[in-house]
Amino acid sequence: MRQKKHHGLPVWPVLGMLPSLVFTGLRTNLYEWISDVLSRRNGTFRFKGPWFSSLNCVVTSDPRNLEHLLKTKFPIFPKGKYFRDNLRDLLGDGIFNADEDTWQKQRKTASIEFHSAKFRNMTAESLFELVHLRLLPVLETSVKESRIIDLQDILLRLTFDNVCMIAFGVDPGCLSLGLPEIPFAKAFEDATEATVLRFVTPTCVWKTMRFLNLGVEKKLKRSIEAVDEFAENVIRTRKKELFKKNDDERKERSDLLTVFMGLKDEKGEAYSDKFLRDICVNFILAGRDTSSVALSWFFWLLQQNPEVEKKILQEICKAALSESLRLYPSVPVDHKEVVEDDTFPDGTELKKGTKVIYAIYAMGRMEGIWGKDCREFKPERWLRDHHHHHGRFMSESAYKFTAFNGGPRLCLGKDFAYYQMKYVAASIIYRYRVRVLKDCPVLPKLALTMYMKHGLKVSLEKRDASEIQKYFTD
Repeated sequence: MRQKKHHGLPVWPVLGMLPSLVFTGLRTNLYEWISDVLSRRNGTFRFKGPWFSSLNCVVTSDPRNLEHLLKTKFPIFPKGKYFRDNLRDLLGDGIFNADEDTWQKQRKTASIEFHSAKFRNMTAESLFELVHLRLLPVLETSVKESRIIDLQDILLRLTFDNVCMIAFGVDPGCLSLGLPEIPFAKAFEDATEATVLRFVTPTCVWKTMRFLNLGVEKKLKRSIEAVDEFAENVIRTRKKELFKKNDDERKERSDLLTVFMGLKDEKGEAYSDKFLRDICVNFILAGRDTSSVALSWFFWLLQQNPEVEKKILQEICKAALSESLRLYPSVPVDHKEVVEDDTFPDGTELKKGTKVIYAIYAMGRMEGIWGKDCREFKPERWLRDHHHHHGRFMSESAYKFTAFNGGPRLCLGKDFAYYQMKYVAASIIYRYRVRVLKDCPVLPKLALTMYMKHGLKVSLEKRDASEIQKYFTD
């Protein structure tokens, strides 16, 4: 108990703080538990793991520390070897996983591409088609048959089709009527789920299981093989296409795969198929779970706050989505490693090799950052001059609102994500009232991104045209 006062959590012999993590953290809602501990410790605490484990780390949600590690001292806080080892089988040397040159090169190329007019047109067109030709028909059918749907599942299908079009120029068709099970999508999901388990398993254990091809690791291997097969097929077909076509026709395609295929590495050679596969898989991971998960929490928060729904119909969509991400960031915690001794602005000392976890979820619940009402869903806090009817949206510093990360690794797709989420949310809200089922338990699942553990079970009601009209007349 004396240690609890000193360290924020009781420290057991041999086991360290693990018992608290297992018996309180994992049994309830891990992210809430971390937020409580951080609140008690003024935003930073040291987690002491068992003697034999790699669980020792510093957990922080102090904006000063975040700016320090994401920007000021960016070079000495890479993702690190531990993170890369755990994710390498799935992500290879893709942008999510990479540090230094490998990361820099991909970042630069993708960044130029994301800002090109051609890319913008392609994303706008593909999204328009997905919403009008797929999403709305699926929702309309559920209304006609008064069926209950899992909105999270439907949104995941939408973002999966969308991101495959952007990364590969291929449409897997997950969001077709009847919601078919697509083998590639399933394999991708299984692979991310199995990979997450490595973070809570001692390294020697999962490496042994991988070597012996047992249990979860066996499943992971199978899923990754399916993902690879899909990627290799696409890459092969695209190479044939590019090889056959002359330059004029080649310019038609503006997906990332085609762009990276046209480039040379530092030796002046084309990128290997393996590297192209890594790039595409990383972009699917980056673009699929994040916005769909954000939209799911957003619709759940709307259900809890009906007065906000009224305001959205009067146009404060961006503020409401940012507010939703503040409380339920799609990536709830992220991870770095420090490569030389350093000290955080709040005085925490960091020895070389220390793992640092920054708790993005907890930041939204810090009174010191957002004030006493930090747990309330209040989109107005994003509007400057919100007492006046027409407040202007004001973005917040990336080191307080870290849903999109910050510094040199700030999310590349941030503008695209807002565009996609606003478009999807507005298309749905404009036509339907989303009613969340009363007894649907809402809890986050432990994964790389913050899925709703049991999905979001909803029924839709058509909105009356007159109801919409009144918002556009005044």
